[in-house]
Amino acid sequence: MPRIDWRSAALAGIVSGVVATFAQIALWWASSAPLPAILFRDARLTAAIIMGHGVLLPPSTFDWSIMLVATFVHFALSIAYGFTLAVMISRLSTPQSLLAGAAFGLFLYVVNMYGFTVVFPWFAAARDWITAATHAVFGIVAAAVYKAVPIQTPRSMKRSDY
Repeated sequence: MPRIDWRSAALAGIVSGVVATFAQIALWWASSAPLPAILFRDARLTAAIIMGHGVLLPPSTFDWSIMLVATFVHFALSIAYGFTLAVMISRLSTPQSLLAGAAFGLFLYVVNMYGFTVVFPWFAAARDWITAATHAVFGIVAAAVYKAVPIQTPRSMKRSDY
């Protein structure tokens, strides 16, 4: 049975969270979305999970506390999703893992943008092709990083360690 390397899975979640964020910003820029307003909007959508819907009120401007909470939520979910994907792809080859990662990312899009909206209805505002593509990028990068990072094995104990 393949061993899951939880450190590699956490790293995969963090790296893919960063890469997916930059991919989303690039896609917004390429599609002429109003930057940085849309970034601040999405940060408020995410921060509202913890801070409540009061942070959704206009204006959608930069706010340190909102950005910090949104970043915390984003990376906590990214790490949890990295763990989940690692379990799913641990027995797969790298090419199969990349395909599974893309499918996983699109599944996350459905869960995040349609499932979570039952509890957090404000996420409906972020349902679009850019968010779907970004979720696919997340899954592919998470799979690639997890497969690329060598599995950490516990250090062998030496007689001098006693």
